Amino acid sequence: MREREFGRLAGTVYLDHAGATLFPQSQLTSFTNDLMENVYGNPHSQNISSKLTHDTVEHVRYRFREDHGQLNGQVHNDEHQGQRTTGRILEHFHTSTEDYSVIFTAGSTAALKLVAEAFPWVSPGPESNGSRFCYLTDSHTSVVGMRKVTTAMNVTSIPVRPEDVCAAETRGTAASDPDCQLPHLFCYPAQSNFSGTRYPLSWIGEVKAGRMCPVSVPGKWFVLLDAASYVSTSPLDLSVHQADFVPLSFYKIFGFPTGLGALLVNNRVAPLLRKTYFGGGTAAAYLAGEDFYIPRQSVAERFEDGTISFLDVIALKHGFDALERLTGGMENIKQHTFTLAQYTYTALCALRYPSGAPVVRIYSDSEFSSPEVQGPVINFNVLDHSGNIIGYSQVDKMASLYNIHVRTGCFCNTGACQRHLGISDEMVRRHLEAGHVCGDDVDLIDGHPTGSVRISFGYMSILEDAQAFLRFIIAMQLHQCDGQPLPQTTPGEVGAPSESEAQDAVPATVDRCSSSPQEDAPTDSGVSNDLPTTVAAVGLRPPLPMATRTQQTPSEKAAGVLDGGFGPRVITNLYLYPIKSCAAFEVTKWPIGSQGLLYDRSWMVVNHNGVCLSQKQEPRLCLIQPFIDLQQKIMVIKAKGMEPIVVPLEENGERTQICQSKVCADRVNTYNCGEKISSWLSRFFGHPCQLLKQSSNFQRSAKKRVKDQSAGSTATLSLVNEAQYLLINRPSVLELQQQLNASDANGKEELFPMKELISRFRANIITSGTSPFEEETWDEISVGSLRFQVLGPCHRCQMICINQQTGQRNQNVFQKLSESRARKVNFGVYLMHTSLDFSSPAFLSVGSQVLPVLKENTEHHELPASTKHQDVIF
Repeated sequence: MREREFGRLAGTVYLDHAGATLFPQSQLTSFTNDLMENVYGNPHSQNISSKLTHDTVEHVRYRFREDHGQLNGQVHNDEHQGQRTTGRILEHFHTSTEDYSVIFTAGSTAALKLVAEAFPWVSPGPESNGSRFCYLTDSHTSVVGMRKVTTAMNVTSIPVRPEDVCAAETRGTAASDPDCQLPHLFCYPAQSNFSGTRYPLSWIGEVKAGRMCPVSVPGKWFVLLDAASYVSTSPLDLSVHQADFVPLSFYKIFGFPTGLGALLVNNRVAPLLRKTYFGGGTAAAYLAGEDFYIPRQSVAERFEDGTISFLDVIALKHGFDALERLTGGMENIKQHTFTLAQYTYTALCALRYPSGAPVVRIYSDSEFSSPEVQGPVINFNVLDHSGNIIGYSQVDKMASLYNIHVRTGCFCNTGACQRHLGISDEMVRRHLEAGHVCGDDVDLIDGHPTGSVRISFGYMSILEDAQAFLRFIIAMQLHQCDGQPLPQTTPGEVGAPSESEAQDAVPATVDRCSSSPQEDAPTDSGVSNDLPTTVAAVGLRPPLPMATRTQQTPSEKAAGVLDGGFGPRVITNLYLYPIKSCAAFEVTKWPIGSQGLLYDRSWMVVNHNGVCLSQKQEPRLCLIQPFIDLQQKIMVIKAKGMEPIVVPLEENGERTQICQSKVCADRVNTYNCGEKISSWLSRFFGHPCQLLKQSSNFQRSAKKRVKDQSAGSTATLSLVNEAQYLLINRPSVLELQQQLNASDANGKEELFPMKELISRFRANIITSGTSPFEEETWDEISVGSLRFQVLGPCHRCQMICINQQTGQRNQNVFQKLSESRARKVNFGVYLMHTSLDFSSPAFLSVGSQVLPVLKENTEHHELPASTKHQDVIF
């Protein structure tokens, strides 16, 4: 089934099903055929195609009894009193129209917003203290965000910790005044999207019956069960657990369609909901000239403003069909995904360094004993041998080298993140002041993690996915440890590098003596409960890919190995990269423009959707070689097996059509370089591509200000990621080269030639310095009359693992750099020119002397004591 329905996963380990699961091929094929064979019109019309749409949508929502072979598409609830009618959605949740109504929304977030705005809140007054909005701190951001609506109504919001609710359940705290009908709302997730913890569904009945109160206040409690994460892999029986509101998103269950969710509303609560705005399709009648409006009768028609996403609703039918056909139902999915999670959790717990220290720290409220208390989600951070946390961003970058897709950060659940990682409220504020925002890659601040790593399983996940992930963790952390080697994966296996990249495995150590509470874990699906043996038996050992073993020429060695005395600081090489992510164009002297080296990263290759391609997605970009001829004002592009093609350096203003593109979240004006180069690129890559150039009159402003910059002026950028220039220092490269060669298990003298290693870092300026990484202590540099401010280090991604001559990947470079630089993969520094006068031409040249100015309060072991803590010109 995996090969037939999810062939696109070949060679990929997808472990972010809690973020978005994947759709099967047959579901999409069936839906596409449906659209091609039928005409679906707007359901608010009365023609034949509209009637077909209406009936199909209501079939998904409510499947009514058939009358003379036709579906009764009317949705007025009073027409079906006494009938138990079900639809695909209600049937899936084991309920019927007798108890629930389905309101289609844009997703679970929109459903939560609807409840916040329509709930019958009572503001404080002379006769009462008003309603309470209570939510579990382990809630998604979209739940917590409801408090902004309640605050506007002067309704008190009360966050409650999971342990406090559990304590209330144990005490059996009852309502102080059972006759009081003041409405309160309690929200909690059936499953934490952070840790996978499953909270008792029994809370629903206990709270609604008044036998348990999240907060001891008089009134009537209603319950909103956030089921979005839970129902992706588990059945939910609403005939037993009758929550008042159940928001959900369908892509979490089916993978497709996205942007469609629903709010399941208990019919006993529906009459209490209040609505102010009314949109198309919700009115039985209204007047444009005066305040007269009569809503439609059914709750769905009242709250579905405008035309619903009817084609997406129709797609749900095919989603339900495929899910049942491929899996046999949600109970099977629950058992399958939990078994994979339990197996992976147990193996992770057993991983130890030779010292006995754990390799990972898992954040969980359970010991993965049962799917009733734990979903198929594992949240963790990786530790080094000293017990220090390795930032999630570094783990994510390493995982991508193995084509393993994980999720990192706080997962839109700050409350759970704070609780499990020990982050105080004050620390959150300090992290914000330090520049950290939700969703970025600032993973450690003062050594403390700002987030973690999450993996999650779906019904199409297989044992090999779990094993590939475990092999990756072992390769990442234990590859240097002495111990019993584990079996090697076969090239081409899931999560393993390609055959051309494979090389001999190196030993890894697994703790074979560790005892843990999971030793007696169930052995469903043939997974052994002898944990250490299991880890070894499955071959948790990825091969490290082979590097190109070309030998350095004598001249290359002379340029890199300078016998401890690196000589004066001079520019040894200059490179520009006319096409973003394509090969370098080396020069000895080159003009400077307002955005950096003239024509550096002025072009980019985009896919058929207009998305900029990089070597992360398309490593063969490095095989595209551009050459610029300034005199003829052309760029010649070459590639193996292709005829050279010429592209003009500047656009023809009369025929150029400007379009907007995006680079690093910035909108830039570009123009298409023509059909000829598009066809050339498409033939080379085997899929549609286009070449775009940044418009010459478009100014892309840099986010970071340069000191000494005049007020109101901003430095401008080409299509670069961060800054106008990137500089690397040869002694720094040499140190990394020596570390890589020393770790070569095969004893080869020269694993990485100096020139090849330099090319991986794709810098503009290469200097010969006096000591490794001294460039990180510089505040600015001068080259002749040109001054450049050092903006900071370049945080490296997995692109440095790509051999720029072959397009082959080698994880060693990233991993070794990560190890040697305290897990922060920094290499090279960003530069911006300051106070540049363009009244006369300016050039950078190989051989020019580089004069750095140290940062203030910088200590450097090469400096005499008398010069420390001062600005020093070398």
